[in-house]
Amino acid sequence: MALRVAHVGTGNVGRLALTQLIEDPRFELTAVVVSTPEKVGRDAGELAGTDATTGIAATDDLDAAIASRPDCVVYCAMGDTRPIEAFDDCRRILAAGIDVVGSAPGSLQFPWGVLPDKAIDKLEKVAADGDASIFVTGVDPGFANDLIPLAFASTCQHISQIRCLEIADYATYDGAEVMFDVMGFGKALDDVPLLFLPGVLGLAWATTIRQLAAGLGVTVDEIVEHWEDEPAPEPFDIAAGHIDEGTRAAVRFEITGLVDGAPVIVVEHVTRLRDDLRPDWARPAQAGGSYRVEIVGEPNYAVDICPTSTRGDHNHAAIVAAAGRIVNAIPAVVYAPAGIRTTLDLPLITGTGLYRP
Repeated sequence: MALRVAHVGTGNVGRLALTQLIEDPRFELTAVVVSTPEKVGRDAGELAGTDATTGIAATDDLDAAIASRPDCVVYCAMGDTRPIEAFDDCRRILAAGIDVVGSAPGSLQFPWGVLPDKAIDKLEKVAADGDASIFVTGVDPGFANDLIPLAFASTCQHISQIRCLEIADYATYDGAEVMFDVMGFGKALDDVPLLFLPGVLGLAWATTIRQLAAGLGVTVDEIVEHWEDEPAPEPFDIAAGHIDEGTRAAVRFEITGLVDGAPVIVVEHVTRLRDDLRPDWARPAQAGGSYRVEIVGEPNYAVDICPTSTRGDHNHAAIVAAAGRIVNAIPAVVYAPAGIRTTLDLPLITGTGLYRP
């Protein structure tokens, strides 16, 4: 019997997750929730960009989705700029006894040591009372820096450092809010964007740092942030808008988890809007972008993850991967014990049901 699933959010990740929910016979779509007024009333198939007519009209009412009595809600609403609202939405869904799998709020990927204990306990109680579970994931933070490094770590005899990198050209990424407001591209170099305010990088990737530490059985004593940027040598356009000469056009940042003063877990991002900017920074393993996991130990590893797609470029492929990880986790989360679930305690999620001749 197909699992009944309601869907929230039809942005970059949400639209692709919705496409799979419509096409995958393991799931029956019960409702779609949107935040943009002009999307209300439109068929879910249209919003997903498919030719299918589902008969499910989009609503802006989360309670209507809850009332459709799904087994699970896929929650892909924006969480970066509305973390409290996303947390409260998920709490309401869990309180109704409905499981949640999604991309937000990112802090719930591994909240211990990241969120206040009071907030975690509150959500855990609501989940226990509703006999519901929640799993938040993605690509980065997500499977590229929790599932994959831990899988390779399991083959080592000893480890002194794990470094997870995203190296990507974001010129084709059309999420203007993330590009300009969160990351500060196209802004003056002395204009500090949301992502680089003190503590924000550490908060955004603390889930990765803490989860890898838990997987290694070590305690992170301190999380240290570092970032640098590079101006545009001339004006140019990207998918999200215009970049003026002298404004931010490339960034590199690191979030480091220190164990007894040693940099044991490192997350590094190199984000360019043009390939020729800062050639001295890390280069991707394929044109456009890739992910990389480096393990210093015995043995050492350098693992490059190169997502591609027949329907778009490297940025599109990475978003498809995030959406796929979310949707394919639904059965495991539905049958998991109540509470906040993570990569560390869910069973291995494979490609069951995905083969197409």
